[in-house]
Amino acid sequence: MQTIDHDALNSLLARALVDLGAITSAPLVLIGERLGLFRALAAEALTTAELAARTGTAERYAREWVRAQAAGGYVTYDPAADRYALSPEQAMLFADEGSPAFLLGGFELALAATRMGGRLEDAFRTGAGIGWHEHDHGVFSGCARFFETSYTANLLAAWLPALDGVEARLRTPGARVADVGCGHGASTLLMARAFPDAEFAGFDYHDGSIDAARRRAAAAGLGNVRFETASATTFPGDGYDLIAFFDALHDLGDPVAAASRARAALAPGGTLMIVEPRAGDRVEENLNPVGRQYYAASTLLCTPNALDQGGPALGAQAGEAGIRPVLQEAGFSRIRRAADTPFNTVYEVRI
Repeated sequence: MQTIDHDALNSLLARALVDLGAITSAPLVLIGERLGLFRALAAEALTTAELAARTGTAERYAREWVRAQAAGGYVTYDPAADRYALSPEQAMLFADEGSPAFLLGGFELALAATRMGGRLEDAFRTGAGIGWHEHDHGVFSGCARFFETSYTANLLAAWLPALDGVEARLRTPGARVADVGCGHGASTLLMARAFPDAEFAGFDYHDGSIDAARRRAAAAGLGNVRFETASATTFPGDGYDLIAFFDALHDLGDPVAAASRARAALAPGGTLMIVEPRAGDRVEENLNPVGRQYYAASTLLCTPNALDQGGPALGAQAGEAGIRPVLQEAGFSRIRRAADTPFNTVYEVRI
């Protein structure tokens, strides 16, 4: 019989208790957003009675909710004044949707993904896939909100400038851009606003996401962008100066065919931009909080979707060693790692 290391056991137990607290707190976080509780606490320090009055909620529920958030470190409590508030840092995560650290889309995505639990359990036994389109609506909206935070912070400020000559090309009247796997169009719309002389097309195989993207484009009053339902291997058009896959290539059933279609659709001298979850090439490099999140999301969403399409299922932690051969097989010879953040890697790809 093996000897139990009680220090190691207690350390593991402590981590598991934190996870258990996160699981039970996650739905409360979303309630806090939807009822305006976080926003009220970001504006000023409040007692539980004041918080309930500001948000039109029942004090007894507001009291229990805010104490749960304080225990988790998401809200700050002043015992001398018996008031609760958000620090500036807490507000960035939970109350300011324009913040580069806003995280509530991730909570929405994670909770919605778990609603496929029974199907996923069966898939573990059979090896069958689960299509992206089969998931709860919260997966689509949560995914859009989660990734938009990163795109808003990095796409225009760092990623496009890291690509050789792309910004200048997009300022040329009539320049053409395809955003493949665009979802709700967050990345497409960011670029369309920044480069009004270029023409942008967003493609996604999910009709509901395309409908949402069209509504967003109409609300923004952008006339240089269109959205169409199309797969990554059949999207229409050619002569594109830039084709982008944002956090999408690893999800596809046939990533080589998708990259090949992009190669055929590029204008001479055009660029393919691949944005992927950041990952090391060895498992041990990804055994960290970011890798844990991506492996979990890949198990819930990315791998089942790729398997549903009959693909090899690269997974969200494919790393450069997984992505580079796909692009080379598709006929690309110039592949450069152009930018990195703690969450993403950007590849500049040319023929």
